[in-house]
Amino acid sequence: MAEYIPLELPDNPRLAQNIIHFARALRRAGLPIGPGRVIDAIRAVEAAGFTERMDFFWTLHACFVNRPEHRVIYAQVFRLYWRDPRYLEHMMSFMLPAIRGVQEEKSAASGEKRAAQALLDDLLPDVPENEQSEEGTEIEIKSTLTMSAEEKLRTLDFEQMSTAEVAEAKRMLARLSLPVKPIPSRRGKASVLGKQADYRRTLMKSMRQGGEIRSIARKTPRPRWPNLVVLCDISGSMSQYSRMVLHFLHAVANEKGAGWAKVHAFTFGTRLTNISRHLATRDVDAALKAAGAEAQDWEGGTRIGQCLHAFNRDWSRRVMGQGAVVLLITDGLDRDDAGALEKEMERLHLSSRRLIWLNPLLRWDGFAPKATGIRAMLPHVDSFRAGHNIQSLEELAIAISRPDDPGEKARLMGLL
Repeated sequence: MAEYIPLELPDNPRLAQNIIHFARALRRAGLPIGPGRVIDAIRAVEAAGFTERMDFFWTLHACFVNRPEHRVIYAQVFRLYWRDPRYLEHMMSFMLPAIRGVQEEKSAASGEKRAAQALLDDLLPDVPENEQSEEGTEIEIKSTLTMSAEEKLRTLDFEQMSTAEVAEAKRMLARLSLPVKPIPSRRGKASVLGKQADYRRTLMKSMRQGGEIRSIARKTPRPRWPNLVVLCDISGSMSQYSRMVLHFLHAVANEKGAGWAKVHAFTFGTRLTNISRHLATRDVDAALKAAGAEAQDWEGGTRIGQCLHAFNRDWSRRVMGQGAVVLLITDGLDRDDAGALEKEMERLHLSSRRLIWLNPLLRWDGFAPKATGIRAMLPHVDSFRAGHNIQSLEELAIAISRPDDPGEKARLMGLL
């Protein structure tokens, strides 16, 4: 809960406009707030008054928050916007550690970075499109061949994105889905138009009719959905890509009706860590913060063979049952024994219904399987694809729905 400090109101306060700007910051932070809620908030504050600080906090809370996962975001935005007189320094301190090589002196709480980003965006002035200088020259630009900002962001490498582009890319990843087709099973369900005869139901109906069979019951195969198992490399060379992929996996794990029975996620660097229960948290910042706290080997070394051995030994029978689809996200740069790595990859391939490997190194045109780890892993995957931008993650849905899509495997196997 935010700590309340005395407020110093100006001589001519503009409370209604401040509430409107506060609602705009909450909307940019992810809360679904429309004009109706803003009007209700202004009327509620007018009715409740502005004498008690706690009453003001909970009055706006009642108008803007209707989900449990939004409470943390609301509290952080409220503290930065209304309570802290040095909120600009707080926001800059939360956003600066996003630059590579800068370490955080104080770890931000869940939702603080999202609140800081929303408030920093709100501080930027909006320039009207039709506002032109009287002395300026009007320039016409033909934009038929130009790409929109969102289209450029789809093809931009995760490693080359700025802080603002990373924030926008995360919002785009939250809207992506990863649908999967159901798998026909041996079990059936009753269907009048079914092609198979259901002898069990036919005999049960005949027992209620004195043993006389008047019609043949029909059935059709009952569809079932596979599990999704994700093995994500979080070593130093994969840290930026891993963060973006985990944002995408959080959206997949919390999307209803996507088709997956269960989503199991594991991170590995020098050891294997199960983060499946953390991805079930609705708030993405809280989920990834808990996952990062449990995975102690973040941005460390890489021991792919040993981590795959730990997965095959401890988790394979638990999560790989009934034809699971496996996503392996790694660059394949491993210095351990290539023979042991190939053995574990072969076992993982035989245990899965389909094994898809996402490698960000495929972004280079001249990529060739020269590394020892890549040469050992490549023959034991069903599909080998790039995983360095939003477009590659969008194409992943097509690869999952098409079992005959090998990606770049066939071309690279000819180079071995």
